[in-house]
Order: sequence, then C-alpha cells, then structure tokens
Amino acid sequence: MVQAKNEGYLGNTQIKRVGIETKYTEAELAEYMKCSKDPCHFIENYTQIISLDEGMVPFKLRGYQDKLIQHYDNNRFSVVLASRQSGKSITSCAYLLWFLLFHPEVTVAVLANKGAIAREMIARIVTMLESVPFFLQPGVKILNKGNIEFGNDSKVVAAATSSSSIRGLSINMLYLDEFAFVDDAETFYTATYPVITSGKDSKVIITSTANGVGNMFHKIYESAVHGQSEYKDFTINWYDVPGRDEAWKEQTIANTSEAQFEQEYGNSFLGTGNTLINSNTLLGLKAYDPEWSKEEFYMYQKPVEGHQYVMCCDVAKGRGIDFSTFSIFDVSSKPFKQVATFRNSLISPLLFPDLIAKYGKAYNDATVIIENNNEGSIVASQLHYDLEYPNVFVQGQLKAEDIGVTMSRKIKRIGCSTLKELLEEDRLQLLDRWTITELMTFVNKGRSFEADRGYHDDMVMTCVLFSWFVTTDYFYHLTNYQVKELLYSEQQKLIEEDMLPAGIFGDRTVEEESFVDNNGDRWFNDPLENIKL
Repeated sequence: MVQAKNEGYLGNTQIKRVGIETKYTEAELAEYMKCSKDPCHFIENYTQIISLDEGMVPFKLRGYQDKLIQHYDNNRFSVVLASRQSGKSITSCAYLLWFLLFHPEVTVAVLANKGAIAREMIARIVTMLESVPFFLQPGVKILNKGNIEFGNDSKVVAAATSSSSIRGLSINMLYLDEFAFVDDAETFYTATYPVITSGKDSKVIITSTANGVGNMFHKIYESAVHGQSEYKDFTINWYDVPGRDEAWKEQTIANTSEAQFEQEYGNSFLGTGNTLINSNTLLGLKAYDPEWSKEEFYMYQKPVEGHQYVMCCDVAKGRGIDFSTFSIFDVSSKPFKQVATFRNSLISPLLFPDLIAKYGKAYNDATVIIENNNEGSIVASQLHYDLEYPNVFVQGQLKAEDIGVTMSRKIKRIGCSTLKELLEEDRLQLLDRWTITELMTFVNKGRSFEADRGYHDDMVMTCVLFSWFVTTDYFYHLTNYQVKELLYSEQQKLIEEDMLPAGIFGDRTVEEESFVDNNGDRWFNDPLENIKL
C-alpha cells in the first residue's frame, strides 16, 4: 500500500523512513507478533518478488523453500547444495529480510564471489521490503547499493569475499552465496571464521551449486553430510522444482550436454571442476595412517630388502610459504606405490640434503630425482658433491646444472599426462593424505596445471616428477619396465574391445570351426579344398 510521500524514504513511498511513529491496531499488533515468530508466514503474506512472466507477484513458497526457511531458522550453521535456478538465493534473501526486520541490533553480511552479485542480493532485499506494509517496517536510516541500516539498529552489508570483507565488524549472520566458485576460499574462510563465531548465537548460511571436489564448499558440505562438523546440510534437487520432470531433463541435455546438466542441475561433484584427475578417481583415493612418523616424515611402508625405490624431491626456500617435499615410490611393486613422504615449509635448503640422504639410504639407496630450480640446484649439488650420495639422477653431462631435472614445460606436460594415466588406470597407489588433498585442487590454468588459488601443489609435483621419470630410458634400464609401452598397449586393448566383431555366416559354429591362440586371437579352420591358389 502506497503511503504518504513525507513518510517514505527519500521519495520512495513504499519504504518507511526512520522516525515515523506507528500506531498499531490490535489486529496489526497480533499480526506483528505472529510474523516475528514465523518467517514463512511473513514471507508468504507480506513479500513480493519479480516473476519473469508475471512481474511482481506474492512470494508463495514451494515445499522445499518452506523447509529451507525452517532449516535456516533451526540451525546455527547451514550449508546448502542446490540445483541451478531453484530459487535458493531469493529464498535466502527473504529469510535475511525477516531476520533484519524482527531482530534489533543485528548485523548481516552478504558475501559472494563477486561484489556485483552481493549487491544484487541487497537489491532483491529492497524489492521485497517495498512490498512490506509500514506497520511491519522499522524504518530505514541508510539505503544504498552496498548496505541498508534500519531504525531498529539492524543492518545488512554486501561485499565480495576477501579476507578483509568483514574485518572490524561484529557479525550476527553471514550469508555466503555460490561459495564453491570463490577464489582462495580457504584463506577467506580461515580469516573469517573467528569473526563469525565470536558470538554464541551467530549464524552462517552457505549456498552453492557443485563445482568439483576438493574446494572449501565441497569439504564443508561433505563434513556436514557425514556429521563431522556443526554444519547441517540441505539439498535442493532439480526434480524438486515444479515443472521439472524426466522430459524436461532429456530436453535440457539435448540442448546442452549430459556433463553440463550434471554440473548445473545434477548436484553431482563428479564431472564438475577442472582437476587434472577425474573426479571418480579422486573420490576413490584413500589416505592411510603412517606406520611411523617423525618431524613431518611419514612412513607408510617400511623398506623391503631387494626392492628398488625412487625418491622425488621438490625444494622450497624454507620461509613458511611453499613446502619442501619428497615422496618415495616403490617401483618393484605393481602398481607403483608411494611408501613415504616428507612435507615442511621451514626447513632450510642447506639442511634438506642431509634429510634426503638419510631416508634415501634407508630405502636401499633410492634413486633421488630433484627439481633443480634455484634452491633445488643447491640441494642437488650438495647431495652429490658434499654428501657423495651414490644415486642422484643426472639429466645430462655431469655439470652442476645437470644434476637433477629442470622442470620445463615439456617435462611438466609429460609428467601431468602420465600421472593422470597412472592414477586413472590404477597403476600408481597414493597413500599420503597431503598428496591426495593437493590433487583435489590441482587444476587447469591455461595450458598447464597448477594448484588452485590459495592451495599448494608441492606434494603433487613430486608425483609429476616421478610420472615423467617412469617414461624415460633411465627408468627402463633401472627396472626393465617399459611404462610407455604398457600404457600404449592398454589403450590399444581398450580400443579393440570396443570394436564390433566381424560377422560370421553359414551353419558352422564358432566352437567347432575355430581355435584361440596364445595371443588371444581366434582363428577359423577352412578345408584345404576350399582354398584357392
């Protein structure tokens, strides 16, 4: 209902300005009390939204939206996995409006992967506020694209997700939209969590569609599903939305693709994201507890006499930013197996060679391969010349710059593609938790692969180095095991199995008139008189 112009906020007659006295009738007072206790009643009776087909219409909650509102109200920490275009954002905005109107002196932060999206949430809240009668509005002090401040001293602010987004604010409710698409989400969440948990009643609402495995949203959602955190999960499937049935699904897939449907509507973490290793394989990797550990060295299997081992090392500066790492692989076992790891961000490159030599000798004088970047060349030279370790891999002639491996684009490309094949064809078993975790955020960046923003790939690079090494002649002479030929033959076998067999005509049976040789090929007998010379 349009109010007198002098009661509106800056000429907007549908938004009550602060300082306007409201006289309640008994019916209005009773309705106010009912709305303050029941967000669904308030939303359905007093808010409107914009429909693409009908314009402004009353917000009639669908069944799953009603349950979502109740989920928000009953839980302190909520994480929502939702199909695209299911109304999760507008439903969340309606709940935020109710929370602001009926809870004095609260601060709500609306954050999204982009500031423009967060400000769009504020615009939706304003649109719904315009449909709320004045007797339910506390009045507005400040209203702009980035924040609203009400007469009851409650306010909502919008910003992009960053570690400084809500610094200095006391937050009663935090709403994170499309959190799976936030860059550097783990750093942001780590910086934000102390702020939002400083109050015992503060709420957190996280919503998103799926965007691959390993990111912060995936971790939070999975921990909620398995009851491993305070978060409570809620899922909105594509078929929950009225009008979406199997015929709609088939038409959508026909217009796009099955992979796109799964990413946008299927709520499946499989097939989404852009990781080097496919999601099916990643989710099948299992981390094991080490048999023994000391100072960030983890032994998953003890050295076996007579086995050959390869130790791959990635060297950092030791300043607490990146990690100096190594992985030890048993190449006498099939599949190859990661049997020990080391990961430390503070160890000096001057001390790292002693550690490499110590554990390399323990694993039968393992062949050591070092990425000889700036710090790596120091480690490689010290290991070879000063410690006289017997099995340091040398890439070219025996020069200082040839000790170890220079990680060129070609070597990294070969290493990444081989690592993908080894893992997806179950020819390499990874046991280390850090390695598996890093693989989940090892993603495509341009023409290469690297850690997603805010994550690390130091353990993964030891695997990339190993995967390149197994394709070299040096590895073949070391183990008499030709990995390239094996992977090629496996691919050929799969291709042949997919080919249709040639047709057989006549009344002869396959079993009576043929035989299979040692190579698996079937040969057919033919009487000598039928052979034309």
